[in-house]
Amino acid sequence: MPSIAGPNGPVELDDKGYLKNAADWSPALAPLLAARDDVRDLTPDHWAIINVLREHHREHGVQPMIRELCRRTGFNLKRIYELFPKGPAQDACRVAGLPRPDSCV
Repeated sequence: MPSIAGPNGPVELDDKGYLKNAADWSPALAPLLAARDDVRDLTPDHWAIINVLREHHREHGVQPMIRELCRRTGFNLKRIYELFPKGPAQDACRVAGLPRPDSCV
């Protein structure tokens, strides 16, 4: 089982790099998860996406559809992919500490 060194000790990941235990996520862990996907220096724009993903998941139990993510952040799809090159379902959800989506976000 893969793991990374988190701010409070080792954190287990699944084979795709998603957290095994969502309770392990913290804002301090997010940059460490992002670095695994070559996303460096989380900016306010990165955090806007992370926060919307986490809020929507907390409210609805699923990740938002891409159209909803764009609407709530004010970013177009191109901007989201500039920030998270592998896209919201891979990079952004992993960094946000969300479970692996069943389908595209």
